[in-house]
Amino acid sequence: MDQFVLRRGKNNIWYGIFPSFARLGIKHGVSTRLGGVSGTPFASLNLGLHTGDKAEDVVVNRQRFCEAVDVDYTKVVTAEQVHGDEIRIVGLNEAGRGMKSYVQALPGTDGLITNCKGLPLLLLFADCVPVLIADPVRGVVGISHAGWKGTMAKIAAKTVTAMQANFGTNPSDCVVAIGPSIGSCCYQVDETVVNKLQSGFREWQRFVTSQQDKWLLDLWEVNRQQLLDIGVRQEQISISGVCTACNTDVFFSYRQEGGQTGRIGAIITL
Repeated sequence: MDQFVLRRGKNNIWYGIFPSFARLGIKHGVSTRLGGVSGTPFASLNLGLHTGDKAEDVVVNRQRFCEAVDVDYTKVVTAEQVHGDEIRIVGLNEAGRGMKSYVQALPGTDGLITNCKGLPLLLLFADCVPVLIADPVRGVVGISHAGWKGTMAKIAAKTVTAMQANFGTNPSDCVVAIGPSIGSCCYQVDETVVNKLQSGFREWQRFVTSQQDKWLLDLWEVNRQQLLDIGVRQEQISISGVCTACNTDVFFSYRQEGGQTGRIGAIITL
């Protein structure tokens, strides 16, 4: 069975889902760049308010995406992402934070967790790794933004352990999805990143391939390994296998498009 499936929804919006989540009845989705109203270079379903795109177009795009996924866009909570490892527990009093205004987003946050039904969590990406997490036993969901800095800081694993500390989640109960992001085919890094990898992961050599004086890094596998290390089960981790840099006709890629581009969104709600 495919681990990640694209579908066309309401408003002619294309987005992806993970069957492993759909089977649990967890509403979620990963947007593409297709079906929005933004112009070049943000064409067309740009969800990033901080990109230089017209704010009114981004808000329309966000609303369209939420309608396609069947979540209430007025309740969506998002964050000011800073490539860190700060994780926030989100309550109903924060419904709508950052949805229409970037300055109202939760500050300095790259991981969100909630146990509140009908409170969608949204983070934005353009090569960085979306990590969606669901604990169907305790009724908790989370989402992480894992670029290379967040991945080295183990934000995906820290999100699960924060779910454990705050809501009693057992990592072995978690279902996890690693979404479209830059793949090892395209993600060339320098010695600074490799040194971070060496210091944080015993089996670091499994995650890099040497390429002259550079390395190709597999962020998907680094994130999978850190989740396995804390007790998430191998069979409950899905990886989309979709490289954003290889597929700029469908997704935004910061690296492939020279930094001037839009953002996809990953959303999850109970």
